[in-house]
Amino acid sequence: MAALFAAAAMLGGCDPGHDELQAWMEQQRREVRPSVQPLDPPKPFDPAPYAPFDVADPFSTQKMTVALRVEARAASSLLANELNRRRGPLEAFPLDNMRMVGSVEREGQPTALLRVGELLYQVKVGDYLGQNYGRVLRIDETELVLREIVQDAAGEWIERPASLQLQEGGAR
Repeated sequence: MAALFAAAAMLGGCDPGHDELQAWMEQQRREVRPSVQPLDPPKPFDPAPYAPFDVADPFSTQKMTVALRVEARAASSLLANELNRRRGPLEAFPLDNMRMVGSVEREGQPTALLRVGELLYQVKVGDYLGQNYGRVLRIDETELVLREIVQDAAGEWIERPASLQLQEGGAR
């Protein structure tokens, strides 16, 4: 109860009138003037004339056909033989899915044993494998070396070396 009485006494001492504050605010409004610079008038806009009949159509089929022919000629130097031959069964799989599990020599020619999934394939020099036109260049006891034809960042076809190493425990 004493706390309630003390709170009432404190609130009673507050002056609800703010006459002095209101007078100062009015005086400041009259004396202070903002210094805003006027805006420049807008510049006149002159639209550029558009004549669609004077310009070549960027989406014309003739232009696209010419561009595709040029691109095909550039690709043909490395890919000409690759595109005209029948693709082998190992070219359907990426190199990451293949494991070299052994090597043997058959008729004096080195042969690599590759496991793809559950199947075992025999690969000799000159065979193709992988999805990037990979051709086997060399086979030894621990490694199969091939070259792939891939596109670089600029879209040019380049040769890239690749290899498959003999995997330990390759029989599984």
